[in-house]
Amino acid sequence: MNILNKSIKSSVLFKFQTINHLQASEKYLEINNKMTSILKTVGSAVTGKFLEKPKYEKTSTSSSEDGVEERHYEAAKWVSTKTMGMNREEAVSAGFQKLFKYITGTNENNQKIDMTAPVATKILPGAGPNCENTFTTSFYIPPEHQDNPPKPTNPDVFIEDRPAMDVYVKSFGGFAKEQDWLSEAQKMTEQIKDKTTINQDYWFTAGYNSPFQLFARTNEVWLIKNKEKE
Repeated sequence: MNILNKSIKSSVLFKFQTINHLQASEKYLEINNKMTSILKTVGSAVTGKFLEKPKYEKTSTSSSEDGVEERHYEAAKWVSTKTMGMNREEAVSAGFQKLFKYITGTNENNQKIDMTAPVATKILPGAGPNCENTFTTSFYIPPEHQDNPPKPTNPDVFIEDRPAMDVYVKSFGGFAKEQDWLSEAQKMTEQIKDKTTINQDYWFTAGYNSPFQLFARTNEVWLIKNKEKE
């Protein structure tokens, strides 16, 4: 009987240890999966590698080393906010905070929306050298929300139906400062032979990376092409 009892106890103990081991394994896998998901999210936010981007088609590329690329962007919805000011960096920072709150749940559905790239800023220059510029900072709305994006609750944030557009694009790297954007825009303007094709009223800056990404950064200047007269 003692031998039988010992055998039963050993069997129960083995099953108990096995169950504990399986539960620990499942817990480990759950934690590991969560960590993997977090790391992927952080990686996407920092590098911009996995972020959704607006759809476009290359229509022309200059053979020059410092060439200008031409793109046709499809019509799409963007979430935007306007900021008045003299300094682009300050205006984009203020606009970014409002848009980031929108995609993290400050909307009528309390719905989280994935971050996208680029952070695009339309710059409408003021009437004179001492006048404030109008900066419209925008996030592209990812495809799953394009048809019916949640409405913003902040009155300063709005959904923008951006029509299809043809764009001259110049890319450059590094941590772009105010003068860098202006310098690259000026270079691109000089490289475009037919200046009458450029919309002179406004232009865009587009940043693809988090401030935490130190290398392989992508910045773009966009000049909008005037629509061809039929």
